[in-house]
Amino acid sequence: MRLPPRIPSRGYLQTARFFATSVPTPRIPQTIIEKVVQKYSVNLPDGKVVKAGDYVMIRPEHVMTHDNTGPVISKFKSIGAKKIVDPRQTVFTLDHDVQNKSPKNLAKYANIEAFARTHGIDFYPAGRGIGHQVLVEEGYAFPHTLTVASDSHSNMYGGVACVGTPIVRTDAAALWATGKTWWQVPRMVKVEFRGKLAPGVTGKDVIVALCGSFNNDEVLNAAIEFTGEGVPALSVDDRLTISNMTTEWGALVGVFPVDDTLLGWYETALAKLEQRTFASKSIPPPPEHPRINRRRLDALRATNLASDLGVQYSSHLIFDLSTLVPHVSGPNSVKVSTPLPKLESQQIAIQKAYLVSCTNSRVSDIAAAASVVEGKKIAEGVEFYVAAASSVVQAEAEKLGHWNKLIAAGAKVLPAGCGPCIGLGTGLLEEGETGISATNRNYKGRMGHPKAQAYLASPAVVAASAVKGFICSPSSLDATSLPPADTLTFSIASGSSAAAEVPQAEEPLFLGFPAAFSGRLLFAPQDNLSTDALYPGKYTYQDDITLERQAQVVMENYDPSFAGNVATILPSLSASDGSTKSGVVLVSGYNFGTGSSREQAATALKAAGVPLVIAGSFGDYIQAQCHSITVSSALNVLSSSLTSLRRTLKAAHVVQVDVMASFTVDKGHEIRVSMTDGSVTLRGSDGEKNYKVRTVGASVQELWVCGGLEGFILKSIQHS
Repeated sequence: MRLPPRIPSRGYLQTARFFATSVPTPRIPQTIIEKVVQKYSVNLPDGKVVKAGDYVMIRPEHVMTHDNTGPVISKFKSIGAKKIVDPRQTVFTLDHDVQNKSPKNLAKYANIEAFARTHGIDFYPAGRGIGHQVLVEEGYAFPHTLTVASDSHSNMYGGVACVGTPIVRTDAAALWATGKTWWQVPRMVKVEFRGKLAPGVTGKDVIVALCGSFNNDEVLNAAIEFTGEGVPALSVDDRLTISNMTTEWGALVGVFPVDDTLLGWYETALAKLEQRTFASKSIPPPPEHPRINRRRLDALRATNLASDLGVQYSSHLIFDLSTLVPHVSGPNSVKVSTPLPKLESQQIAIQKAYLVSCTNSRVSDIAAAASVVEGKKIAEGVEFYVAAASSVVQAEAEKLGHWNKLIAAGAKVLPAGCGPCIGLGTGLLEEGETGISATNRNYKGRMGHPKAQAYLASPAVVAASAVKGFICSPSSLDATSLPPADTLTFSIASGSSAAAEVPQAEEPLFLGFPAAFSGRLLFAPQDNLSTDALYPGKYTYQDDITLERQAQVVMENYDPSFAGNVATILPSLSASDGSTKSGVVLVSGYNFGTGSSREQAATALKAAGVPLVIAGSFGDYIQAQCHSITVSSALNVLSSSLTSLRRTLKAAHVVQVDVMASFTVDKGHEIRVSMTDGSVTLRGSDGEKNYKVRTVGASVQELWVCGGLEGFILKSIQHS
């Protein structure tokens, strides 16, 4: 049950945006996350205390790219850079399309490896594992450091108390060239865990239930600090799973504390690393690992960080672990989660099951699945795919006997990598099929055909479903040890308050930025429209895809007719002039562009002829993409108090709007949006109406004029 008080209105989601300025003493209280960001911020004014909402220049400990390294190399070269400013900062891991043995993909991988060798960059080839898992295993993601990656699931590093956050490809190129990039510190949200999990309930159940319980953007674009009496009993593997899927929950960061559980995990990891090399008293000891070593662990114990007393959070969410039963997410939405006991009674048949991805393919996950299938066979008509999170994980699972139990039951083994989770390689969902997966995303079309159904669950539930042929619990789950399925308790603490709204003033225009955008309005009514919907994953790693082709496939997973409709509309619009940018203006719901950090979601829209998107709120990745893309693809995004505008558009739509439907509404409305004061004029058959949206500041306008961060960096290099 959800306890009062309920969350404030959506208005509180807009963190006040401002640049860092000097502050007087005494010191302002900070969260752990703010303290870590402070440590990695450069060129701060004297006495500056980093707080949520600040724009800061950061120099992260590490920056990781994976299969998208190829396009980053192209961007790096295009901005005039000649060398990697700090090779020790940079890490390459090939993990997404590892099943693809085509000459083209192998050549791409070879070129990435050659670039790494030329510049002295740490390189992990295809087969070593998923980049996020590798970064944790090899200590690139380490407690109280800041590590970024050109992938949306870098939140996972928070499971080991590292502030991990995603960047887009152009940010990565800027980091290679300069070692630093701009970042806005997200608003801070405290998530307090109370009680302990019942036997058989896992970290996956926790995050699936959180996504379904707090499903009104409560953590959208936030940095989450996990606290409370329930944290110590959560294993590090559970923490990694929870932090990993804070991405789907809408957050940019999800950090657990350094405690005895984590320190014990590192002691075990250190012992395993020391066993990699023979050692005896008669020869010198092996060299210490460069990142996970005794010296660094001792320093961590001696200088552990904690949030200051009196620190302010934008919200404080409370979740009682002791009231949780296993949960299943879906179908086709992480915002929908159902207690397994309720879903099991429906006996939903499946055709495919997956134990893959960086979310739930570690040794403990494989062991849980193996214990379920031991002595059994996968059901007839079901394909069960398994892939370890890394080669290290697979080797340990093989040594412990778990891997062979899965194979004996009939599981189909895939190489350590992303594979079906990103919709690449063998075993994708076909039209009309239903699958259950231990991965992190079940967006429509993500793991295969848009007309397939995808559910998410824990490894044990996935394995049990594969054996029985329908979604069900493992026989080992003792129902008498679980709380009642309808007693889940969660709430928002009293005192949680909105960040203060900054009054909207007239915005001066940066030279070259349009005074207005205008054109035909298209309405996509769905909230949580993901980057998978905007730009299907199957095109993401086609590095040579043209802008023209991107324009043809844009929105394919949401509305296959979208690109054609836009192409039909464009010839009828007035041409752009010096003060007004013309095109199709897309209006959508809340959390637009959630999901993967693929910048093609923005470039494809712009290439299709959409220069402006207005939405109630945006996934931070899409905002970064729209402000960081190339000069031919600069796209502007505006946040809006959208209720009245959406009400008007829904009223004009003669069919009842279904939030799960896939369509774009075109009723012939014309729209004009002023960039100076945010005024919106909507003209239709029923006359003219006026609204207000939030404008964008001078820093974002300059990025737009420069063609995004890539052009901005090029300009900076030329000036220097």
